[in-house]
Amino acid sequence: MNKLSVLLVAAALLSPLPARAQQLDLATVTCKDFISSDKETIGLILMWLEGYYSEENAKPIVNFDKMKVDGGKLGEYCGKNPGHSLITAADEVLGN
Repeated sequence: MNKLSVLLVAAALLSPLPARAQQLDLATVTCKDFISSDKETIGLILMWLEGYYSEENAKPIVNFDKMKVDGGKLGEYCGKNPGHSLITAADEVLGN
């Protein structure tokens, strides 16, 4: 349920974006793509990743401080490894 809620919020946030951004396959996004994205896209991706990597029964709380710290770690990793996939980077930085 937690992951579904995050996906629904992300879908609602993405709906007003232009047609070119209606779908993003994170399996194909590289670290270079991620760090060169606009702030809004980075924020949406981070929000999705925080939900994806949270525990299944976690309370439905958005911890912006944790997201900022995790985003910094992800940005640092991606800066050093621009050719890695974003999911590989997220597994390394956010995975348990």
